[in-house]
Order: sequence, then C-alpha cells, then structure tokens
Amino acid sequence: MNIEVFETPDEVASHATRQIAGAARDAIAARGRFVFAVSGGRTPWQMLRALANEELPWNLVHVAQVDERVAPVGDADRNLTHLQASLLDHAPIPANNIHAMPVDNADLAAAAAAYAQTLAEVAGTPPVLDLVHLGLGADGHTASLVPGDASLAVVDRDVAVAGPYQGRMRLTLTYPILNRARQVLWVVTGADKCGPLQQLLDADPAIPAGRVSQANVTVLADRPAALS
Repeated sequence: MNIEVFETPDEVASHATRQIAGAARDAIAARGRFVFAVSGGRTPWQMLRALANEELPWNLVHVAQVDERVAPVGDADRNLTHLQASLLDHAPIPANNIHAMPVDNADLAAAAAAYAQTLAEVAGTPPVLDLVHLGLGADGHTASLVPGDASLAVVDRDVAVAGPYQGRMRLTLTYPILNRARQVLWVVTGADKCGPLQQLLDADPAIPAGRVSQANVTVLADRPAALS
C-alpha cells in the first residue's frame, strides 16, 4: 500500500485526478479500454469534474458505480446525480459506456444480478476492473459495505443488496470484485476519518474497509485525516 498525504482536500482531488487519468492511459494502451468504478462523496465530485478536462480517448472509457442508494432519478441522495453533474455532463463519454446501477428495479436482488452481468460484459468473466475509487466512512465503511450488514459476508457474488443504512437500501460491489481490481484508489479527507484511516492502513478487519485487499492500493489523504 502506498499512502500520500496532502495539506488540503483540493490537493487530494487534484492528485487523484492525475492518478485516474494515468491509469486510464495505461489501461487503454494495454487492453484497449479503461473500466473504472466510482464511489460517492464530496471530494470525488471535485476530482471527477477535473477529470472531465483531461484529454483522454473518452470513447474507450467505461464508468461503473461502486454503490448506489435506492432513491428516485435525479435525487440528491443518488450517487449517479452527482456523477452526472461532475463528470458525465462534461466529458464526451458515450452513453453506452456509462453503467449505472439499476436501483429503479423494484426487485433489488434481480437488479444486483443484472449489474453483475453488465460488469462481466464490460470487464470479463469474472470482471476485473482497471481501477476502483473508494471512500472511507467515519464508521469504517466503504462502498455500502457497512458495519453489521449481511453484504459483508458475500463471497459468491460481485454485487449485493445492502441496507437499510442512513434511511436507504443500496446496491454495492462486494469484496470479491473489489479485491480483483487492478488498482484501488482510496480518497480520504477530514479529521473524522483519522481513526478509521489508521485502521485501514493496519488492515484491521474490525472495520469493513480493513477487509479490502491492500495489493495495488494507493491512499490519498489530507493532513487532518492522516494525523494520528
């Protein structure tokens, strides 16, 4: 695991943008496409808005979701709403390359299975994502893998139903697909992440984030999150 610490969330977002753009160029040169999965959160919105200004072969970029809340289209609770506003409205990504979690499906188990199939079609069987961006909650959660949730125990599926958490059911990527990713990029900001960040660095299984593989991992954190 490689950790880099910056003074401000703006610097974290800027460096994350450059890392994603570099990974995209490398993946496209090696395999002809770049498949990356994005989490929610405020720092990532800034990161993704800057990413939209990068000169990339956007027709070869595929964007997936790490997790999504069950909420109406356009709702502020939907990660897709902010992904659309920060990246998708500004970068020339073909509509067919945007792979949104189908949380509008009333049958969430079927929705999870359908999304797993979508990822297989885009990233192989089993799907191997080129880069997964993850955030870290103050309670140690990542994606929608939250303390005590049944999705933590899923080992035979790449997508699971999670929740309720903070009032919403969710779809989430599971440990198997997260741990197959070629790269994992953690973006961690804020003093409330200080304790969980240390647990993450220690691979502490007491928090969900600590159970993600530390192979091919970069952590970008701001100074308040990194102070121990």
